[in-house]
Amino acid sequence: MKKIMIKAQVVCLMALFPLLAAQAQGPARVGQPLTSQCAACHGVQGLSTLPNAPHLAGQPWQYLEEQLQLYRSGKRRHEIMNLLAKPLTDQQIQDIATWYSSIQIQIVVPPGS
Repeated sequence: MKKIMIKAQVVCLMALFPLLAAQAQGPARVGQPLTSQCAACHGVQGLSTLPNAPHLAGQPWQYLEEQLQLYRSGKRRHEIMNLLAKPLTDQQIQDIATWYSSIQIQIVVPPGS
């Protein structure tokens, strides 16, 4: 049941994935090593295991990049995210955003939907 709920939450993202993947900047794998600290809250593959942390896998790179920039600048407030984003360079933010946006998510719609 939990898997179905998680997969259903990203239905809209999957519809947009081909467009987003085509726009992703740079090679996706470059950002993967930068995400080790992200895994504690957002999961190893970007699928959160915590109820108050969003899934990052499959999100549009533009959204991820903008949110990390906002955390880094302090315009978006979150105690942990502000600390983690502060030392990131623009290139590292782009690489992280590209990595998470490149992860494909399979959607399984519940029967009868």
